[in-house]
Amino acid sequence: MIQIKRTYDPPAHRDGQRILVERLWPRGMKKESLAANAWMKDVAPSTELRRWFDHRVECWKGFQHRYREELNANPGAWEPILEAGQRGTVTLLYSAHDTLHNGALVLCDYLAEREAERSTTQGVRRRRRTSGTVRTKR
Repeated sequence: MIQIKRTYDPPAHRDGQRILVERLWPRGMKKESLAANAWMKDVAPSTELRRWFDHRVECWKGFQHRYREELNANPGAWEPILEAGQRGTVTLLYSAHDTLHNGALVLCDYLAEREAERSTTQGVRRRRRTSGTVRTKR
């Protein structure tokens, strides 16, 4: 399971593996208080995209589209998160004040879609292996 949480919210046991998914370290946060297991800068929106968006709500749709394109071009950045989510709970940490318009939301949705695609593909493979007809001699 993959979920999101603000870096400024206190860590909880149910967070599982905590991964900071920001390009910049959160202001005023000490490593101890963040309690992150990893900092994955490469999965965050590029500096250019982050500056373009600048947390302007009117740019939200464009940001989502552009960030998804960046994610499509860089599966090596997000695949480890998806794999960790298959083993247990993963909490993506973000520092934006806006809880409705931020990169972690886009990333979480993107990863959920990739997981659904994998599940569908694996289900089709299993069905193909087991759906053959058995013929017996008479």
